[in-house]
Amino acid sequence: MNKNNLLAALFMGLLFIGWIFWQQSTNKPVPKKQNTEQTVNKTNPQEEAKPEVSTSPKPATTQSTDSSTAVKPNLYGIFDKTANGTKQVITIENDLYTAKFSSKGGVLVEYTLKKYLKWDKKPSQLVQNHNGELYLAFRSLDGKPIDTRDLYFVFDTDKSNIKLSGKETFTIKAVMDLDSGRKIVKEFVFSGNTYDFTMNIQLVNVENYIPRNGYNLMWDSGLAYQENNSVDESNSAVAVVSRLGKIDEFNAKHPEMDGESFSGTIDYIATKTKYFGLAIIPKPDQSFSGTCDLYGKEKTFPNKGKEKAYDISFRVPYDGGTRSSSYQIYLGPLDYKILKAYGLRDMVNFGWRILIRQIGEYFMLPVFNAIHSVVNNWGVTLIIFAFLMKMLLYPFSIQQMRSAQKMKLLAPEMDKLRQKYADDQKAQQAATMKLYSDHGINPAGGCLPLLLQMPILFALFSVLRNSISLRQSSFIFWIHDLSVPDKILDFGMSFFGISFISGLALLMGITMFFQQKMTVTDPRQKGMVYIMPVMFTLMFASLPAGLNLYYFVFNLLSIGQQVYMNKFSRKKFTLEDMRKAPKKEGWMQKRMREAQEIAAKQGKTAPTSLANRYKDLDTKKNYRKKKK
Repeated sequence: MNKNNLLAALFMGLLFIGWIFWQQSTNKPVPKKQNTEQTVNKTNPQEEAKPEVSTSPKPATTQSTDSSTAVKPNLYGIFDKTANGTKQVITIENDLYTAKFSSKGGVLVEYTLKKYLKWDKKPSQLVQNHNGELYLAFRSLDGKPIDTRDLYFVFDTDKSNIKLSGKETFTIKAVMDLDSGRKIVKEFVFSGNTYDFTMNIQLVNVENYIPRNGYNLMWDSGLAYQENNSVDESNSAVAVVSRLGKIDEFNAKHPEMDGESFSGTIDYIATKTKYFGLAIIPKPDQSFSGTCDLYGKEKTFPNKGKEKAYDISFRVPYDGGTRSSSYQIYLGPLDYKILKAYGLRDMVNFGWRILIRQIGEYFMLPVFNAIHSVVNNWGVTLIIFAFLMKMLLYPFSIQQMRSAQKMKLLAPEMDKLRQKYADDQKAQQAATMKLYSDHGINPAGGCLPLLLQMPILFALFSVLRNSISLRQSSFIFWIHDLSVPDKILDFGMSFFGISFISGLALLMGITMFFQQKMTVTDPRQKGMVYIMPVMFTLMFASLPAGLNLYYFVFNLLSIGQQVYMNKFSRKKFTLEDMRKAPKKEGWMQKRMREAQEIAAKQGKTAPTSLANRYKDLDTKKNYRKKKK
């Protein structure tokens, strides 16, 4: 093994070790749920910390009302009279979700999706903070920090359960009466078959209660996690703001609350996990010109799990009198087709926004969905998709295989050169390049097609890894969920970050071995035939089963194509054919020739060919010896 191959092997070894340590930090289960902490309201620079509020999970209640306990006088200043009241919970059920709203705060306290389950098969409930969300926070005119979740509204209906379907709609008003017609009104409008609802907020003559810098419309604590691998879900969890179509993301990376503020015409603010998202969209579109805040923190747990929680808010000004604002609230799956209708398609992660996203969004996803509309099974969809991708990449792969065939024919000649110039690496390299040139072989001919495929492969990785369609979709045999690794053997403990064996990753590694065996001809690279499949099997073990299924099928097709070319193809090369074939000057050869021409014009020694360059090698060596 020469120096370059040794360095390549060392690099791959270091890459593998780094991958293992990265896996140790990413393959972690969901942390055991702890009480959610109430964060300090940091969306208004003029506010101080709010009184800490207990947010321990409350048991579900089947009653629509319960009585509150008395609150210490003057805790909320001029809002004290609204701090005592009767709590009423209204349940809204439509075709897609069941939501619960509480009159204490006039807030959303539960939101359970009907078509989706958590990793443990329990219903997907997305509200993280049990005190509720979509509340108002501000400093009252007498200087008290107010969180309206501590105050009581009154619903305008006695119904505790409302069921909607299809195009049916229902409106609920939550009213906080202050005095003499002064009030805060929150109106919610629901429909029967969508993942959104409308929230209208009206302040009526409350200038004696709320100062002119207004209030913050808040959602805090992000969304409740739904997947078993909390680190993987955290890697996808971000807060988002769209300003006139320009997307900015805030990714929490610290255990202490941190964040950013954004100003301008705001389309929406949002937070998301891997497969679910929340968006607050001012209505009418682009009607909000002001400031929003994205804050968050990253929490780690003793079992090395991870969780990110985000606070997102609008700063809504108020200059007295009656002022209204309207918002569309989307809370549901990150399904591209659904999100596109709301103008939220940028919430779906298709990878890098230059080239990669365009390939995934406008080509792969439509083809992917078109196949599924016919076969109605995601495993079979992936297999057919692999066939189509193989056809699409045929011009690249056939060039790689032909290059491999030529290299295989040339292998005996290269062995002779290695023996002839065993003690002179430079002469060996020059003679090898001359051999390539005489037989019309481009040394980069096998690598260039692979590089051209990379954007397609990156886009494919992003589409399959983040597609909610694959989530909890079973295929055959042991493959019960295409969105998570398919474990066939769990060790019960971790060895250098490896705790299980993936069936499809193992099959993918086996096909890679046979593929390498058929294409690698350089005896100095034979070790890689065995090393690479093992490394990729371990590296791919933690990837979703759907992705490994695709690569396994793709490798099988590549092996079939290689067998056909070797055994049955009518177009077979011989060394004589390669010598007689017209030679095309490749990009690399052209650059080398131009460099030689420039050197010659400058009066430097510039041999006209690689053969002449080393023709006088022995003479030069003797000259150096005499000079010494």
